[in-house]
Amino acid sequence: MSTGKGKKRLRGIPVLYDEKKTRHTLLITPSSWGKLQRVARNNGLSLSEYVEQWIISLSDGD
Repeated sequence: MSTGKGKKRLRGIPVLYDEKKTRHTLLITPSSWGKLQRVARNNGLSLSEYVEQWIISLSDGD
């Protein structure tokens, strides 16, 4: 995903979101991991960005 024209990336400063991304661990089956990778690639995204956009699209339901 591109940052857009005129936006320079600086380490530790978020460009696309209001907060900096952090590392997390997720345990899933190898077949699900492969499917996630394929779907993300088919959408032209990294797996991380695909999951980020998917979660943001969900309603909170609280």
